[in-house]
Amino acid sequence: MRLDLSDLHLFLCIVEAGSITQGAMNAHLALGSASERLRRIEADVEVKLLERHPRGVMPTEAGEALAHHARQMLLQHKKMRGELKAFAKGLSGTLRLHANTAALASFLPGKLAPWLQAHPSLHMDVKERTSLAIIQSIQAGIIEGGIITDVANAEGLKRDVLAPDHLVVVVAKGHPLSSQSWISFHEVVGLPMVGLSEESALQTQIEEQARQLGASLTLRIRMKGFGELCNLVAHQVGIAIIPKGIAQQWLRRYDLSVVNLNDPWAKRQLCLCYRDEASLSPAMQSLFTHLRLP
Repeated sequence: MRLDLSDLHLFLCIVEAGSITQGAMNAHLALGSASERLRRIEADVEVKLLERHPRGVMPTEAGEALAHHARQMLLQHKKMRGELKAFAKGLSGTLRLHANTAALASFLPGKLAPWLQAHPSLHMDVKERTSLAIIQSIQAGIIEGGIITDVANAEGLKRDVLAPDHLVVVVAKGHPLSSQSWISFHEVVGLPMVGLSEESALQTQIEEQARQLGASLTLRIRMKGFGELCNLVAHQVGIAIIPKGIAQQWLRRYDLSVVNLNDPWAKRQLCLCYRDEASLSPAMQSLFTHLRLP
């Protein structure tokens, strides 16, 4: 079936007018051209769409079905054009932004609030993804940009540093590690640990680093949020590895100590990642400009 939107528009004009002549006029086509296109439409779908009568035409059952779908498709097309036109002006639309765990938990909430308040017609579709998955989505053209860590290989893409995102080991006060300032991942990988959920991009990265050492984490429990995770660490259920900025948010609430990880992969920075400035829509350019502000 090779029907295009102009075919559907013509067919609807004819059905709603009850006349090929009037329908052709409403579609701004000559009668001969409209009749020939209508013939091709019926030949293409291989079913009779209209019943001809002395006073006009009536859709057959198949014609009613086509008219129903044509209305929906043309309405959706009109809506799409309107949204894209407004979006191109930066006035409305839905921006898709993928970000790693730390960006979602600590960096983005405070940054997005004033920007969204200043752009009431814009909406955000924010999803948590690993840095590698974000890079692949940008390269494939699925999203315009995202927030990743600088340790990920984003060759061929632009990266703008936003904020430090160093990972630390969080332990309960009095834990044997609590007196240390720095530690290596291989020294803690075998200890009982409190982890994030399997959907967490950060947890995925930590488990991958353990696999590269030929080890696996001893996870006693997984938690969805950092607050619950820190609560369990304070109760000596296990240690945890989380971004330093998030750990500092919970130090005052729970009796915790922070030990810096000295592995290169743990000394991260949050970065905007995108193909190039010209590839960004006006709304996304506005958002990225705001996120870059100190």
